[in-house]
Amino acid sequence: MLHANILLEEVFGLPNIKSAKKRVLLAEARNAQNRVQKSAMKTAIKKFEAAAEEGNRTEAEGAYKVAVKKVDMAASKGLIHKNNAAHKKSAMTLKLNKIG
Repeated sequence: MLHANILLEEVFGLPNIKSAKKRVLLAEARNAQNRVQKSAMKTAIKKFEAAAEEGNRTEAEGAYKVAVKKVDMAASKGLIHKNNAAHKKSAMTLKLNKIG
C-alpha cells in the first residue's frame, strides 16, 4: 500500500488540503488492489472453463476450488455482489458435474 506521507507532494491538480490529497492516494491504491483481485478472479474462472472444456476432471476440480475461493474473496471484499458470486459458483458447479 502506498504511504501517503511520502507522496503528498506528488499529487498535482487536486485540492490543496492535505487530507483530500491523502484520500485520493488511498483511493488509487485501493482501486489498484481491487483491479488485481478482480482480474485474478476472472483468470481463475477462465482456467476452470478451459479445464472443463477439455473434459479433464481432476484438473477441473483443482481449478474449481481455486476459482470458488477467488469468487468468494471478491464477494467478501465487495468487488462483486454476493448473489453474483453465488450465480458464478452455481454455474461452475453445474459444469463440473457434467464432466464425466
